[in-house]
Amino acid sequence: MSIRTDLHIAWEAAGDGAPLLLIHGLGYDRHGWGPLPGLLAADFRVLRFDNRGIGESDAPPGPYSTAAMAGDALGVLDAAGVERAHVIGTSLGGMVAQELVLTAPERVGRLVLACTTPGHTTYPIPQRTLDLVARFPTLEPEEAYRLGVENALADTTVAERPELVEEIFAYRLAHPPNMAGWQAQAGASLGFDATARLGEVEAPTLVQHGTGDHVVDVRNAPLLAEAIPGARLELYDDLGHLFFWEEPERVAADLRSFLL
Repeated sequence: MSIRTDLHIAWEAAGDGAPLLLIHGLGYDRHGWGPLPGLLAADFRVLRFDNRGIGESDAPPGPYSTAAMAGDALGVLDAAGVERAHVIGTSLGGMVAQELVLTAPERVGRLVLACTTPGHTTYPIPQRTLDLVARFPTLEPEEAYRLGVENALADTTVAERPELVEEIFAYRLAHPPNMAGWQAQAGASLGFDATARLGEVEAPTLVQHGTGDHVVDVRNAPLLAEAIPGARLELYDDLGHLFFWEEPERVAADLRSFLL
């Protein structure tokens, strides 16, 4: 059964080939993937969109649910005239992707779950990130964005690649989140738990995670891979929550290998 959205959801497409839907995480709009979509557009028709509450999409009152956000994703597929697509979901987007494949399995070809969790009854958000989020209301927006970017990268990346920190920081300044929408999206992540349902996933699945992730505990990755029949696990040593910004060419090659 496919659910639909009744909201305006901003989306765009690039490239040719098999449809590939990208679902981003908390507070990131469709431009928050770095170079990855451009690299993948050489082989796929890449569809990316702004989740409800962010960017150019509608921001209804929250809290949201992953089921409603999965309905938005299906609405994008409908609008693009796509019956079946490969799906990549990262962080909160990975939770939405799990909901999507469980709700409408006929619409998903292959599934990639990046730096995400089967639910917050498993390994919780690391204390380092909880402490940072608690500080956000006391910080100026620019300082909060910079600290958030640094926290989403591996410590070695922050230390050795300041130019990448500046690139992502510039993206955050250019695409600031709607704070009410951010909080509503956060509600969707806190209310999500697919642990008992993951055995129903039939789509070939790849689980990816950076071992230097400070936002979602990397120990959730093997839990996902073990719970989904036949799933593959791929860990990126010493990369962070935004590992696809840190090594986009490598990640794109790995995705092509799995999806093609």
